[in-house]
Amino acid sequence: MNWLNNIKAWWRGFFRKRRFNMLNATDLSEEWHMHLSPASIFAGLIAFLLMLFIITLSLVAYTPVLEFLPGYRTEADRSRESLIQNIIRLDSMERVMNDMMTYNENISLIMEGRTPVSRVLASSDSSRISKVLVMPSREDSLLRAEMEGSGPYALSGQENASRSKSHEAIELAPPIEGIITVHFDLKANNYGVKIASTAAARVAAVDNGTVVQSLWTPEAGYTIIIQHAGNLLSIYRNLSQSLVTTGQTIRTGEQIGYSAEDDNGEVKLFEFELWNNGKPVDPERYIVF
Repeated sequence: MNWLNNIKAWWRGFFRKRRFNMLNATDLSEEWHMHLSPASIFAGLIAFLLMLFIITLSLVAYTPVLEFLPGYRTEADRSRESLIQNIIRLDSMERVMNDMMTYNENISLIMEGRTPVSRVLASSDSSRISKVLVMPSREDSLLRAEMEGSGPYALSGQENASRSKSHEAIELAPPIEGIITVHFDLKANNYGVKIASTAAARVAAVDNGTVVQSLWTPEAGYTIIIQHAGNLLSIYRNLSQSLVTTGQTIRTGEQIGYSAEDDNGEVKLFEFELWNNGKPVDPERYIVF
């Protein structure tokens, strides 16, 4: 129990006040005195450190004192540049995600047999606004007529040639033998072509790919959707029979089904659509029917 007595004695001594006085060096008379204990000195030290911490925190938070420190300004500029770059990346990712969501929504609408969303330039688009700043001269009018005409320097001929070369690079086989009765027209909501063929005609894949959907609906009969390379999608509607299953790999020209037969004296036209990057394209530009 000796150690317990020592602790009690130390605790009493920690709170016992001491007298601190100031004496005159000449006559040793007392000029000033103060009573302090170790506990009061410790509490004063803690209060001083807490006040110093609050003052430092306030200076850092509400004043530009850190900008005067060497090396801090450079690090702040780097952080600001990194923040701007991250914002730009997030904006680009948001645009890509929006395009992917539009593409997926169009695919789901196509699989359900509904009309997909097609992006069309608004009438107020800036590309359609006249940008003529000065009146054209006679030489300018002659050059414009030559470039827009059918001569050797016509832009239309060069554009058609470049388009034909790009289309020739994509060799697609015709899906069925027949006559096109309805052509591709976005304004009329015709996202493909309709072909009149014989009953139970052979339907073939236009290119190598994978079957992503093969289903039957009362309105369109069997519908087959094939995913090809380069974000190309082919859709076959009004089939009387499907010979493929979802996930099956298909080669160019391989038979996938039969066209619909006569139904109550009415011939169901075979419908074919071609989509590239989530947008409908004219099949007649890629396939010789």
